Amino acid sequence: MSFETTPPALARALAERDYKDATPVQAAVLEPEAEGRDLLVSAQTGSGKTIAYGLAMADTLLEGAETMGPAGSPLALVVAPTRELALQVERELSWLYRYAGARVVSCVGGMDPSRERRALQAGAHIVVGTPGRLRDHLERRALKVSSLKAAVLDEADEMLDMGFREDLEFILETTPPERRTLLFSATLPKAIVNLASHYQKDALRIATAGEMRGHADIEYRAIRIAPHKIERAVINLLRFLDAPGALVFCNTRHAVRHMEAMLLERGFAAVALSGELSQSERNHALQALRDGRARVCVATDVAARGIDLPNLDLVIHAELPNDAEVLQHRSGRTGRAGRKGISILLVPPSRRRRAEEMLGRAKVQAAWGNAPSAEEIRKLDQERLMQSALLTEPGSEDDLAIADALLTQHDPRAIAAAFVKMCRAKLPAPEEIEDEAPFEQRPRNERQRDERPRRQDREEGPRQSRDQERRGNPPRERGPAPAAMTDGVWFRLNVGRERKADPKWLLPEICRQGEITKKDVGAIRVFDTETLFQVDAKVAEQFAALVSERKKGGIRILPAPDQSGESHARPRGPQADSEAAPETPRKEGGFHKHKKFGGKKFDNKRFDKNKKKPGNYPPKRKRPGA
Repeated sequence: MSFETTPPALARALAERDYKDATPVQAAVLEPEAEGRDLLVSAQTGSGKTIAYGLAMADTLLEGAETMGPAGSPLALVVAPTRELALQVERELSWLYRYAGARVVSCVGGMDPSRERRALQAGAHIVVGTPGRLRDHLERRALKVSSLKAAVLDEADEMLDMGFREDLEFILETTPPERRTLLFSATLPKAIVNLASHYQKDALRIATAGEMRGHADIEYRAIRIAPHKIERAVINLLRFLDAPGALVFCNTRHAVRHMEAMLLERGFAAVALSGELSQSERNHALQALRDGRARVCVATDVAARGIDLPNLDLVIHAELPNDAEVLQHRSGRTGRAGRKGISILLVPPSRRRRAEEMLGRAKVQAAWGNAPSAEEIRKLDQERLMQSALLTEPGSEDDLAIADALLTQHDPRAIAAAFVKMCRAKLPAPEEIEDEAPFEQRPRNERQRDERPRRQDREEGPRQSRDQERRGNPPRERGPAPAAMTDGVWFRLNVGRERKADPKWLLPEICRQGEITKKDVGAIRVFDTETLFQVDAKVAEQFAALVSERKKGGIRILPAPDQSGESHARPRGPQADSEAAPETPRKEGGFHKHKKFGGKKFDNKRFDKNKKKPGNYPPKRKRPGA
C-alpha cells in the first residue's frame, strides 16, 4: 500500500525520504475505519511505528489544512520510555511534519529543564518527552495541555515495566477528555489492556501479522554452551558472523562492565551502555556506533531500550532474558525497516527448558546448534581473505609502482606472507571451544547433573559437603576428574579447601601462569591447605621456568617435593574423624568445664539450661490443699 491518502505535506516529506510502500502497521492506521478513533496497536519493534502514529494523527492536527498555524499550546503529546527513543521520535516527526510547518519540542531527563521551559513558552505543535520530565513540566505549569487533540503512548509495555504507571496516569488525567489516545506497544500484556480500557473510548484494536508469527525479518538461533564458556562463545560468534554492528545483552551493570573489558582486551571495538553512565557518556557511545568507530555494544535491557542503530545485524543474548516480552524487545533492535537480522541465545544446559518455553511464548522458532569452533573461523578467514577487496579492486599508479619496487627486492611469496600477517593482525584471535554432544544424546546421569543447580548456587551445598567429610564420606564429585598421567610431573599450589579451591578456576589459572593448554594438565587433587596437579613431562621444564618467574599474586606454583601426589591426602574414615574432633570437656570431681561459659566450673545438678545461670530457679508452686 502506498501513501496516497496522506496529507500532501506529509506525502512530500515521505517521497523525499524514498518511502514508497507502507509497512503493515502504517497501512493499518491509514484504513478508513481507523480515522478519528482511539487506537490500540501492537506491532513488532522496528516495524515503523513512529511514522505510523505520525500519519494516524495527521488529519486530527491539520483538520484539512495544508499547514499548521502559529505555534502555541501543544496539539499532540508523545510519551516515550527512554531519552534515546524520545529524541529519535523528535527527529522522525520533525522531518515528517517539515512541510506542514510543525514545531516539535523534546522534554527528556538529563537535559537542561530551564531550556525546555523556554522552548515550551515559545510555542510548540508537538511535544515529545519521557514520563518523569513531562510530569515535572505539568506540575510546574510550564506545559499546558488544554488544547491537546492527540496523546500517544509509544512502547507502553516498556513504560509499565520501568515503573512509570503513576506518571502515565497523571499525564493522561490532566489532558482533555475529548482527545484521541493512540497506544502503541510491541506486546499487549494484561496491564496494557487495563490501562487502555480506562483512558480510551471505543478503541480500534490493530494487531499486525508480525505479532502472530514473531518478527519475520529476524532469524533466531539457540547455542548450547557451558556456563564457563559463554564469553568464548561470544567472541567466536562475533568473529564468525562478522556483522557490521552487534549488540550483546547482559542482565546486570557488573556483567556489562566485565563483558566490555573482555572484548576490548581481545581487540574488539566495543562500547558499553548501562544505567550508571551519564547522558554525555551515553551520547558518546552511541555516536561511536553510528560513525563506525565501534562495532559492538554491550548493554542492559533498560539502557538499550529505544536506541536505533544503523547496520545492527546481530543481537547476542549472553544472559537469557527474563521473559518472552524482553526477548522480543531485545531482538527488535535488529531486523528493522526491512533489513534482516540474527538473534542468538546462549543457553546453558540447565536453562534449556526455560529457553524453549520462552521461545514458545514469543511464537518464534529457533535453530539449535553449537558455537563456531576456532578451526571453522580460521577456514572462513581464509575464504574472506581470498575475496578481499584489497585484492580484487585495481590499484592506482602509485600503488602499482610501489608493488613493482617490492617485487624487485623481495620474493613474491614473502610479500604475500606479509600481506596475510597484516590482515590477520587486525582480527581478534578465535577461542578454542570443544564440541559438546547434543543434550539429548548425552548420558542420563550427565543430563540430570547439568539440570541441577550448581553447588555454590545452593545455600545448603557447602554445608552438606562439610557434613559428608565429617562423617567420613567424600563429597559428591561434580563431573569426571582428569585421568592421572603416567609420565606427568607433579606441582603444588598454595591453595586448598580452606580457601575454597576448585578445579574449575584452578585449571585456567594454571594454564595462564604456565602458558599451557588444559590438555597438558593431568590429575588435580585438592587437599586442605594445598593442591597438587600434574603437567605433561614434555612441557614441564618450560612450565616450571615460567611459574618460577612470577613474583606477584596470591596464587603461587612450586614443584611438589613428593612426586606421588598421595602423601598429602587427609585421612578419611572414623579414625580420622576421631583424631580431628575437638577434645570433650573433662570431669573434675563432679563439675564440668564448658567452652560456652568461658571454661568456668558449674554444677551439673544446679544448671538451668533455660536461665543459663546456676541456681536461678523460680519458686515452686504449692499444690492446692498442701
